[in-house]
Amino acid sequence: MNDLLWRALFKADIPAVKDPSGLLRTDGKRPDGVTQLPWRTGKCVTWDVTVIDTLASSYVRATSQTPGAAAEAAADRKTSKYAILSQSYLFVPVAVETMGAINEAGMNFLGDLGRRITKHTDDHRDSAFLFQRIYTLIHRFNAVAVLGTFVPTIPEEDV
Repeated sequence: MNDLLWRALFKADIPAVKDPSGLLRTDGKRPDGVTQLPWRTGKCVTWDVTVIDTLASSYVRATSQTPGAAAEAAADRKTSKYAILSQSYLFVPVAVETMGAINEAGMNFLGDLGRRITKHTDDHRDSAFLFQRIYTLIHRFNAVAVLGTFVPTIPEEDV
């Protein structure tokens, strides 16, 4: 997912760095990426991507009542973890649920990125293509996760 965002920024002609070495939290961890040009209000944007299982037992009660609840909760945790960066950077948590919901700040960032890609390429479909790539990635991940739950069987003639 992080690579997808980085490539989308590249397509919008916005240079960015993945895993920036100079941006550290107090525990030594760093965000997934940062733009090298200001995004808005003279600040570069830094982001951190997380994918949350919508149906995890810790989230299922909230997600069954409010779509995107797990994504918003994960985004809030990321925002507090990277609060120190918000003094110099615009921090955007991008939290995606396995059933497709994306947190509000992440959607705003992706929507803005889609508009910037469209402006750069002059192809009005590019914003839709960005979201299609995101959802295709989620579906592929889900397929791998489901297939990983099956126990391989050995045909009787091989026993």
